[in-house]
Amino acid sequence: MLKKLLVIGLLTIASFLSFIAHAEQKITVFAAASLTNAISDIASEYEKDKQINIQTSFASSSTLAKQIEKGAPADIFISADTKWMNYLQEKNLLNAGSKVNLLGNQLVLIAPKGKAFKIEMEKGFNIAGAFSGKLCTGELDSVPVGIYAKQSLKNLNWWDAIKMRIVGTQDVRAALVFVERGECDAGIVYETDAKVSTKVDNVAAFPESSHDPIVYPLALTKNANQSANSFYDYLKSEKAKVIFSKYGFNTNLQ
Repeated sequence: MLKKLLVIGLLTIASFLSFIAHAEQKITVFAAASLTNAISDIASEYEKDKQINIQTSFASSSTLAKQIEKGAPADIFISADTKWMNYLQEKNLLNAGSKVNLLGNQLVLIAPKGKAFKIEMEKGFNIAGAFSGKLCTGELDSVPVGIYAKQSLKNLNWWDAIKMRIVGTQDVRAALVFVERGECDAGIVYETDAKVSTKVDNVAAFPESSHDPIVYPLALTKNANQSANSFYDYLKSEKAKVIFSKYGFNTNLQ
């Protein structure tokens, strides 16, 4: 009897230790700031069924890529453009063959709620006279939304008229906040960012031909732990697509 109780006790302890070890597993996801709401919801749904903790870090793709380059312990990276994903690939910091184009988005012009203005998305339009004050977007040479914005402004021949009034921010959500507060009278963000805010008006969408395609690539990092494979697959699943679509992302890229 004592021997039997000992065996049961040892099995119980082993099972408990296995559960604790599994529960303490975590997956770290570095994702573009514009994905904050969608990835947070997807991670929450995933954690309901798995004894795994999803840790997230949201910032501009450029900031996250630089952090991974410096050794930050990320398992999964989702960029808002191909530039910064390719940057890590060229430095051999990604899991070979894991890079896929996950999502698409649209570039839009926004204004503080109730302060929308008329605009025509065509060359020759007087953008400088359409509104007063500053225009906020991401840093023009590093943050993806800023890079797309600069391309569009140049292609529409608006750049010279408006460049001195542009405020570059650390990421797209920072630009959104500036417009929400009325500190900028206009902003260039993604359609998905405008959609999650009740404090801005979506003035107009930029022609897709005016900038590079807005693509969000997904990849495992070179040092990703084994648990990350499952969540990586989950991000490409139909369940995840439903959530991405809810926030306005294009999921028809794969």
